[in-house]
Amino acid sequence: MTGVPWQRCRTQYARALLSQVPKSAQLWVAMPLRAAFEQPDTDTDAVQAKMRHALDALEAKFPKVAIHLDTAQHELLAFTGFPRELWRQIWSNNPQVRFNKEIRRRTDVVDIFSGRTVLIRLAGASLAEQYDEWTEAHRYMGLDLLAKARLHPIESETDETDLTTELTA
Repeated sequence: MTGVPWQRCRTQYARALLSQVPKSAQLWVAMPLRAAFEQPDTDTDAVQAKMRHALDALEAKFPKVAIHLDTAQHELLAFTGFPRELWRQIWSNNPQVRFNKEIRRRTDVVDIFSGRTVLIRLAGASLAEQYDEWTEAHRYMGLDLLAKARLHPIESETDETDLTTELTA
């Protein structure tokens, strides 16, 4: 899908990044990274300035980590292209992770499936249950916030290409 930004989960990325440095330096690497994300009531420019500060701090001691973070910063900060009210909902993929764990838990209980259709039926029932919960019990994102998000087009970091010729068989 061209023009759609990819938001990388900041928690999962931080874990992967910290695994690249010695244990004794993990706190030192985590501090500027957390500071870039934990910006209460700020704007996009402040978050990007903190990320630049984190990159500058890491570049001197851990150049490979700084290069890795610099490469991923557009995916980590994709949430800043949306209205501020949506940031909490889109900077992490925790709901998807929790849902995947629930499906894994349910399939582990059954342990042996008689066929692929039984597995699909169980996963489908879990999806239907989750859908009902999200539509009836609470909305993860309100319709007013989604309408606001549509008013702010997202600038893509990649070049737009015509995929119609690539997709035809």
